[in-house]
Amino acid sequence: MSMVLSANEESLIKVVRMLPPDEGRKVLLWAQQLADLVGDRRVEWSDSWSDDDLREATLASLERFEQQERGGS
Repeated sequence: MSMVLSANEESLIKVVRMLPPDEGRKVLLWAQQLADLVGDRRVEWSDSWSDDDLREATLASLERFEQQERGGS
């Protein structure tokens, strides 16, 4: 069975995939902890993440990735 993701969900997954593996695991653990808190209720990401928020998160992730690729921290 395949799952259809919203554009916001796809953007979030893209950002997490750009993170170093250890950082990505931390984000996924954090997301699981939040999901456990929410229980069966649906989280409306659009209420929490604007397009500007997603762009900023993506840019920050890309900048960090580029710094790590250059050997900086």
